[in-house]
This record gives sequence, C-alpha cells and structure tokens, in this order.
Amino acid sequence: MRKIKIIFKKLGRNKAYGFANLGYDEIEVDSRLKGKKLLEIILHETTHILFPEETEEEVIKKSIILTNTLWSQGYRKIDDDNSLAMQDGSI
Repeated sequence: MRKIKIIFKKLGRNKAYGFANLGYDEIEVDSRLKGKKLLEIILHETTHILFPEETEEEVIKKSIILTNTLWSQGYRKIDDDNSLAMQDGSI
C-alpha cells in the first residue's frame, strides 16, 4: 500500500506553505499551520504526489474542493481512531 510521508518544518524562508517531493511519496508542510489551512495544504501537496501531471491551477481547485467538503463535515485534527479498515483492507 502506498503511503505519503508528511514532514513538518518551518518553511518561511522558502515562502511556501508546503512542498511535494515527487518520486519520494513525501510532502513537507509548514509546522506553523493550523486548522483549515493545514488541511488544505496537506491535501494540496498530496494531490501533487498522486497526480503529478496536473497543473498548479487544477491542484488548487481540487484541494480546495476536498478541503471545503471535509471541513463542512466536521473533520478536524482531534480524533486518531483508526480501528476500521480502509477500502483496500489496510488500517
């Protein structure tokens, strides 16, 4: 199963909220982000990894739609229960 590693670090000098390290299944996210913006950037950079052929504009559109959909359903970084398997059977 493919898993994307998230590395949290300060990215202020790079003037970016996040980076996708294509070919390594790894993203870097600014450690100072919180809430909805954190969710948006994780989804944005993950979309770059999963769909490297997409333009920046398409990645932005998709990550905002995903963020707003999940946020409207109350998804927040507070619940770490992963007791139910994913669709592929993994946990």
